[in-house]
Amino acid sequence: MIGVAGIDCIRKLMRFAHPCLRGGRHVYHYRWYSGKSRTEIVEAEMTRIRNIGIMAHIDAGKTTTTERMLYYTGFTRALGDVDDGDTVMDYMSQERQRGITIQSAAISFNWKNHRINLIDTPGHVDFTVEVERSLRVLDGAVAVFDASAGVEAQTLTVWRQADRYSIPRIAFLNKMDKTGASLEYSINSIRDKLKTVPLVLHLPIGIEKTFNGMVDLVSMEKLAWTLGPGNDGSVYQTTLLQDVDDAQLQERALEERAILIEQLAELDDKMADLLLSGDGTCDLGSIPAEEVHMALQRVTQAQTGVPVLCGSSLKNKGVQPLLDAIIRYLPDPQDKGKELEQLYEDSLCAYAFKITHHKQRGPLTFLRIYSGTITPQSTIYNVSRDCTERVNRLLLVFADEYREMSSMSAGNIAMVVGLKQTYTGDTLVSSPSAVVSAKKVRGRLQEEGQSISVMGDEDAPVLAGLDVPEPVFFCTIEAPSMSKQQELDAALVNLQKEDPSLHVKIDPETGQTVLSGMGELHLEIIHDRILKEYNLETHLGPLQVAYRETVGGTAQETVTVDRVLGAQKHHAVVTVSVQPEEADGPTRDVAVYFGLDRRKVNKDVLTAVKTGIASSCTQGPLLGYPVVGAKVTVESIEVGPGTSLAMVSACAAQATQKVLKKSGGKILEPMMVLEITTDESHMRSVLADLSQRRGRVTEVQSRAETRVVKAEAPLAELMGYSTAIRTVTSGQATFTMELFSYEEMTSLDQNRLLKKMTTFNVEGS
Repeated sequence: MIGVAGIDCIRKLMRFAHPCLRGGRHVYHYRWYSGKSRTEIVEAEMTRIRNIGIMAHIDAGKTTTTERMLYYTGFTRALGDVDDGDTVMDYMSQERQRGITIQSAAISFNWKNHRINLIDTPGHVDFTVEVERSLRVLDGAVAVFDASAGVEAQTLTVWRQADRYSIPRIAFLNKMDKTGASLEYSINSIRDKLKTVPLVLHLPIGIEKTFNGMVDLVSMEKLAWTLGPGNDGSVYQTTLLQDVDDAQLQERALEERAILIEQLAELDDKMADLLLSGDGTCDLGSIPAEEVHMALQRVTQAQTGVPVLCGSSLKNKGVQPLLDAIIRYLPDPQDKGKELEQLYEDSLCAYAFKITHHKQRGPLTFLRIYSGTITPQSTIYNVSRDCTERVNRLLLVFADEYREMSSMSAGNIAMVVGLKQTYTGDTLVSSPSAVVSAKKVRGRLQEEGQSISVMGDEDAPVLAGLDVPEPVFFCTIEAPSMSKQQELDAALVNLQKEDPSLHVKIDPETGQTVLSGMGELHLEIIHDRILKEYNLETHLGPLQVAYRETVGGTAQETVTVDRVLGAQKHHAVVTVSVQPEEADGPTRDVAVYFGLDRRKVNKDVLTAVKTGIASSCTQGPLLGYPVVGAKVTVESIEVGPGTSLAMVSACAAQATQKVLKKSGGKILEPMMVLEITTDESHMRSVLADLSQRRGRVTEVQSRAETRVVKAEAPLAELMGYSTAIRTVTSGQATFTMELFSYEEMTSLDQNRLLKKMTTFNVEGS
């Protein structure tokens, strides 16, 4: 027999050990403390793993949503806050100071017997490559929206990135308690701008400050959170809608559920068959919740529709249903790894999607494992770089904390210590023999008519790399002294491994080190990291815009090289012509064609000519910027006996330089698309400032009490715009900008730029 004290003890244990307590017609949900340490998680089978990312526009609440997930799953004991700078995911000092995410952070936690490997990605456009490389390895994603703003500029960018990698998504309308929040506006925005079908799963209860819960349209339950300060959202009440004394709410929920099921029937054949079964009539009210869940899973993973949930992460409402939706609707890793499993079978195949450097541990490589198993102290083969690497340690990641693992299998995201030659985007396998075997399997599959869509190389079975945009800003960087130059070079090598969008080169004329990046903030963060992580007080030169050059017309030039070096005579004659390349727009790289019979020319000579042309196009004749949008045709090649390939290449380079200058070059300037959010009282000031910056307003939208101005403007006119916009609007406006295209400058603007740059160069020399 168990005494009264024993029964009370069991009740108390059940309250904290089990997430749900049922009593009467209500269900009270409590946060589950498992009693385990934060790094003790269950080993999950592949079907119970979810590799997901959180993506959105800046300040939509990605990091706050992630922090609530960690709290409700028992990973943390306190709620992290971005404004207080105590979040788990934003652990870099620069992130906590600025209140933004700069580097994607990975973390693993459990929810209802599933392991969720989650990556919190940046929302700022300067760090879009962080989003790109994270999406490359994810199986699903949660898109977070500000319910008062709907789809914003960076939301469109990350959505297109997710489309490129065919990633199923769930939408979470955050900030439902915010002034101006609107379910209808957000849904219309998703439908119109993202060109997808939003499937509304939640009907909000209350608006703006009175928002305190929602109706789950699948289970037809009311989910209510207690309002008031200090409430952490752990406890919320679930009530069957039929037991709620609100006829109007019941009627509206039935209407919305009918719309949801009709949408699913249009997108999913099984749901349509279920509706039309029996006597051939549709009975929307009799569709069980489990059937709706299964249909939502199929539609989500087929990417024909997007489930939409709502809540307020900052106010601790709606995060637990979002966690449920993640494990219900988003796919497990099996589907994404099927093609690689076919190629490598039980052998290891992994993708390096992120690299960081630790002061003590050295390079830390994040891997997505697609097939096989990886273990510490094992030797693996880098297919991309044709080298062998050694795995010293294998870690499971918890933001900036790690747990030692004895092995990790397919479907997981792991971190490896000891890979010294691996870069972001490399494919790692167990051995060279595994590559040979995979090539044979791929050949057999291609003969059978199957294509391997994840492969990016015809010669070796490696995963496709990253799509890194061209940098738009550059500046020089100088070490504090000559003795520190080597340390600076080593730091820049490490930072390039971590960040593929950072470009470093040596100016051949001045010998200075030049950094190129995605924006002012990007280069500012790099400079700050060199100071804090490498203890180097470097000096940055003035920020400059990365222009491009193109040809103004058609021209042809012949160059002859006739020299005697030692006892050997070198003779080469190359004729090239140039004209604008209009096929794929002005920013296309220079295309090289041959207007002669290539079979009559040695292949090495052809390669030398192409090399010479390519080297000349890296620096245009006007200001030394790269040449784009040009078609160079090699009309004739004449090479004397014994002439070195270096002389042939030099001859082609000289001919290209002359023909580019003869064609009358033009400057292309980067154009940015801006989205400025301000109130009505400051609209005139914003528009006047844009007109002074050669801006073109393309659209003005109304969002509740604010106005959204969409415009295009030259990047050169937007230097320091963040300070200027705060000044003209008294700090009331926010903006985002993104590279839109390169456009030809007018003759007047080009002459001004040439005069300015020439004067600058003369003074600088």
